[in-house]
Order: sequence, then structure tokens, then C-alpha cells
Amino acid sequence: MDTTFFDTLFRDKNGEIVIAQPPNLTLSVWMGASLLQFVFTSEPIHQGLETIAFISLLTWALQELFEGVNYFRRLLGLIVFLFAIANQINAV
Repeated sequence: MDTTFFDTLFRDKNGEIVIAQPPNLTLSVWMGASLLQFVFTSEPIHQGLETIAFISLLTWALQELFEGVNYFRRLLGLIVFLFAIANQINAV
């Protein structure tokens, strides 16, 4: 059986197509910290939550980049990593 580009990109080692997965701990921390920034708007707490969100998103992106189940998930990790870094640079 010939392996197509689609198979290489979207299938995991078990042959399953994987595009989305339930959020893991680092992505859940990012979502929680991001949502809490809307509640806590005072500067020290907001800044702390922003830092936690940024670090957890970078951690998730690196996990996907190096341990993603297929090339699509690894590419997604790279894109999110680059976007997060660029966004942080623009914020400064």
C-alpha cells in the first residue's frame, strides 16, 4: 500500500487520523490563565496570569513540536510557538 501525503501528515502510528485532541494539562492551564485575565484586571495579578498563560502555551507548543502524534500536530506546535513568540515581541 502506498503512503499518501495525507496519510503522512494526519495519521498517527496506529493509522488513526488525528487532527484535534482533548486539551492536556498545559493547554488547560493556558486556557484557565487566559480566561482569568478578564476577571483579574489589576496589574500585578493580570501580569502574573499573562506570564503563566504565555509559558504554558510555549510548553504546549514545544510538546506538540517534539512529541506530536503526527506531522500535522508537530506543524501546529511550530506555528503556535512562532505565533506566541511574535505576539510577545510585538507586545513589548
